[in-house]
Amino acid sequence: MNNITVEVDAITRIYEDRKVVSELSFTLEQGKALGLLGANGAGKTTTMRMIAGHLAPSHGAVRICGIDILRKPTEAKALIGYLPEQRPLYKELTVDEYLEIAASFHRLSSRKAKQSIALVKERCGLTEVGRRVIEQLSNGFQQRVGIAQAIIHSPMVVILDEPTVGLDPIQIRQIRSLMRDIAQDASLIFSTHLLPEVEMVCDDVQILEQGKSLYQSDIETLKQHMQTRALVVGFKRPVNLQAITELQHVVGVDYKNENTLVVQYQHASPAEEIVGLAVKNNWGLFLISEQQTSLEDVFLKITKSE
Repeated sequence: MNNITVEVDAITRIYEDRKVVSELSFTLEQGKALGLLGANGAGKTTTMRMIAGHLAPSHGAVRICGIDILRKPTEAKALIGYLPEQRPLYKELTVDEYLEIAASFHRLSSRKAKQSIALVKERCGLTEVGRRVIEQLSNGFQQRVGIAQAIIHSPMVVILDEPTVGLDPIQIRQIRSLMRDIAQDASLIFSTHLLPEVEMVCDDVQILEQGKSLYQSDIETLKQHMQTRALVVGFKRPVNLQAITELQHVVGVDYKNENTLVVQYQHASPAEEIVGLAVKNNWGLFLISEQQTSLEDVFLKITKSE
C-alpha cells in the first residue's frame, strides 16, 4: 500500500526574475513529520504556501495523496489543514463559534461538526475555554485555536508555518507535544528556525537557504552528523603538543583554556594513546571526554560547506 501523502516535484517560484524557491523536491509519508529548517528569508513560507495550494508554483508540481493540487485544487485542498504564520482567527468570536465556522468551511454535517469540535478541543487543550472570546485568550491558547481549525476536518496533511514563534517556553513545549500527536495520524509539515524543534518533533528535515535545498535527510542521519569528533582533554602540567598532534587519527589540537585541549580526530578515537602519553610523561591528566556537536554546529557546517 502506497502511504505517500505529499509529493513535491521540482517546484520553483519566481518573483520579478528572482527564484524565491528553486527546484525543490521531496516526498512525505503518512504518520511522518517534516521540518523545513532555515533562517528568515530562506523560502520556507513560500514553499508551504505552494504545498497548501495558496500560491501556484512557477514550475513544478505538488500532489496530495496523488491528486495534483493545480489540476484538482478542491479535491487536494480538502485533504490539507493549514495554519499560516499570521493566524486566521476571528478574535471577536468565542472558541466554539470560531470552530463551528471552520467546520462549516469544510462542509461537515451538523452531527460530524459537533463531534469534530469536541475532539479537536480535547486534543488541543481547549475544552475549558470553549465559551471564551478568542481575543481574551493568551498567545499560546490562540495558537492552539489556530491549530484546531487546521485539523478539524481530519486532514491527511497538516501544514504549520512557524507554529511556536512568539510563545513562551511552557507554551512551546505544549505546542510541540501537540505537533507530535498530530503526526501520529497525519503527515505534518512545519517550518522553523529553531534547531531543537527539528530534533524533538520531526522524522525528516529539509534545510533551505535562499530558496534552495542544502540538506535533505531523515533526522537520524542528521544526528549522525552530531557524532563526536573531538576530545576535551585536561592536564595539570605542561604537555608536548607535538606528541599529541602526531598521534594516529589526530587532525588538530587547539587550546580550550590554559589547562584544557580540544583534540580533533577522524575515524578512531585517540583517547587510549593520549592516556598512555599522559601517564608516561606525568602530565597530570584530570579530564578526558567526548565533545558533543550541537545541531547548531551541524547547521552552520552544512550551510558554510554549501
